[in-house]
Order: sequence, then structure tokens, then C-alpha cells
Amino acid sequence: MRVNGRAYRTIWVAADCQSVEIIDQTLLPHQFAIVTLRTLDRAAHAIKSMQVRGAPLIGAAAAYGICLAIAADASDEALDRAYDILLATRPTAINLRWALDDMRGRLRNLPRNARVAAAYQRAAEICEEDIAINSAIGDHGLKIFRDVAEKKGRASLNVLTHCNAGWLAAVDWGTALAPIYKAHDAGLDVHVWVDETRPRNQGMSLTAWELGQHGVRHTVIADNVGGHLMQHGMVDLVIVGTDRTTASGDVCNKIGTYLKALAAKDNDLPFYVALPSPTIDWRISDGVKDIPIEQRDGEELSHISGRLQDGKIVQVDISPPGSAMANFAFDVTPAHLVTGLITERGVCAASGEGLRSLFPERARTV
Repeated sequence: MRVNGRAYRTIWVAADCQSVEIIDQTLLPHQFAIVTLRTLDRAAHAIKSMQVRGAPLIGAAAAYGICLAIAADASDEALDRAYDILLATRPTAINLRWALDDMRGRLRNLPRNARVAAAYQRAAEICEEDIAINSAIGDHGLKIFRDVAEKKGRASLNVLTHCNAGWLAAVDWGTALAPIYKAHDAGLDVHVWVDETRPRNQGMSLTAWELGQHGVRHTVIADNVGGHLMQHGMVDLVIVGTDRTTASGDVCNKIGTYLKALAAKDNDLPFYVALPSPTIDWRISDGVKDIPIEQRDGEELSHISGRLQDGKIVQVDISPPGSAMANFAFDVTPAHLVTGLITERGVCAASGEGLRSLFPERARTV
């Protein structure tokens, strides 16, 4: 995707062929800055602090974290240590474990002198695979958008999304925003309602910013406005991403997603989830019981950053002194509230049968 007309991915290997560069998402939308990661600890910090975030990008960043660790020490002990450190950074997004399992499994049986080159090659492949997956999701989602527009009898769509599932959440294209970009580029008149997405304001800071960079019409709304818009016919469909999806079709996404699904169901509106296959956790079926929900620092709720009139970026405390803060980062939307799952292989029902119809190779393992 593009920033000020220049093409960017969210993560790439630096000119020295070892360090890794990322876009620091904690500074957006007020400042666009590139950060260089040179060590395992810096990669782990980037994931935990949300300099990089979004399930697909977390997986890619974890893969490159393994690369940085192996470049410093190619021993089995260093590989296991890197795995444990990176796995502890974000407990909810399944892509993290998927990428770490993939990297360690491939490197374990290689001689030490072959591990560094193999690690960087596999991390690059994970990035390329992510781009291809998300582009395909965009193509399948575009068909849905066109069908909805045709049923409405017009060539425009009002789409509501929550949090950020755009190219900033992936290596490129994004998940839930990929169909939006494909529709915009194909000439379909798309307008996006962007939830601000408290407490970190990722809709306001990231989704609105990247949609603006791409020229997509959008309007930022408070999180609690979505139901009102749906009641008054101002939303045609809802599309969100997911950080982990169960084998039965339950989806775990940014806190507040469940409420959007309930409102969509009550107003008979389609609610789609863009689902890259690495986010499917085939080991579990009950999302509410089995998916660990990350609880983050209460300061993300009590403090907010912004830009003053003189351009200075400051963080202010908006909370009453002494009030406790509970910061649950994700919630689970049960499968029965989901109209369909948009994957790189096509669209299916949010169910075990639906997922296995697209991924029959998994039917033997679940």
C-alpha cells in the first residue's frame, strides 16, 4: 500500500540484510516513523508494545524475531529461548504461535551453520504468503460487496468496520479492509464507517489514516454509534477481522466486535469476518471458554494521546483519581452471529462444516 504516494509494507529486512524495519504504529496518525529492530528483545518489545499489531503482522514479526535471535546465537538453547520470549508477548492472536511453531520446526533439524539463512528465507516466505492470502480475501470479499450493492439496486455501499484490519495489521492489503481496497480500486463507490475503537483508538489512528492515504471515503464514529446507524439504514454490511477463530467458527476480535455482531443481527444486516487461514485454531471449538483474552495495562484506558495546536504530541490522563481500570483487549463473537467467513479459499458458513469444506485437509485432524 502507499504512504504519501510511496509503496510500503509493514515489515521488511533492512539494507544490512539482517536488521528488520517496521512502521511504528504507536506514533500514528500524527507521525510516520520507521524503527529498526536489531535484537530479539527489540522484536519482542515491538510486538508487546504494539509498535506492530494485528494477527498476521504479529506472526511475521515473530518470524523475524526468531531470525534476529538465530543471527546472534544459532544454538538449540537460543532458539527455544527466543520461542518462549516471543510467545509470551501477546496471548490471544494465534498467528504468533503458528509462526513460531513453523520457524522452530523448520530450523530444529538443520545444522547450526545453515540456520540463519534458512530462518530469513522462511520469514520472507511467511510475508509473501500473507500478502497472497490477503489479496485473495480481497477478491472474494469484492464479490460479496458487488452482490450486496446489486441487491440494494445501487452502485454504492456503506460498510462498517471495527478496529484496524487493514494493511497495517498485515504485511500488505490487510484482511477486512482488503475487500474495501479492491472495491475502491475497481470503481465501486464505497464509504466506510470507522469505529474509533477504544481504548487504543486503532480505528481512529490507523484505519482512518490508511483509508485516507488510499483515497477511500470514510467517516470516524464513536464506538457506540454503530447500532444507531444500522437502525436507520445507514449501514449495508459489517466486516471485521479476527485474531483467532475456533474450529467451530467462533471468532475472537478486538473488544466491541461482539456488540457490533449483535446489532447487525437485530437489524438483519450481513456480518462478515475476513479470515486468513493461519488465524484458525483447529485445536479448540468453544471460543468463549477456550480462547485466552489478553488483559492489558489500564493506562491504555485511562490515558489518551493527542496533538496540541502547536503540533506537540502529548499524553493526558482522563480518569478520576483512584478509579480502577479493567482493560480487556478482545471479545468472542459466537458463530451463529456471523453471516460468513471470507478466507483465501473462498467464503463459507461460520461452522466446523463450513471451515472443513474449504480446508478438507484439516478434517482428519479435528
